[in-house]
Amino acid sequence: MTTPPDDRSFRREMATAYRSGWHFIDLVTAIPHSGDSLMVTVFGEPVVVTRDEDGDVRAYRCLRRPRGAPQPVRCAIRYGMIFVNLDQRDHALAEPAAPAAPQTIATPRSA
Repeated sequence: MTTPPDDRSFRREMATAYRSGWHFIDLVTAIPHSGDSLMVTVFGEPVVVTRDEDGDVRAYRCLRRPRGAPQPVRCAIRYGMIFVNLDQRDHALAEPAAPAAPQTIATPRSA
């Protein structure tokens, strides 16, 4: 007979093994129109998946912070399925790099 894990080891296992990685939420057809949203619980954390005006699918963690805004999480769509990544290290969204200015290359003139 196995004994249930204590709360501390359970939380540590959830944080290291289960939260790191991509997790299936639902099919994209669950939120077909702009403004549609879907609320799910992933490993005890409420996550809202929504489709914005541009048609992009975004996901947010609903934290209970005073005066805090929902925290964005990484969201990906593969083969018509929505996946989210709850890993704390992946919550800082990287800003896309600004495109480099086109460089002009001087060519020698023919004499």
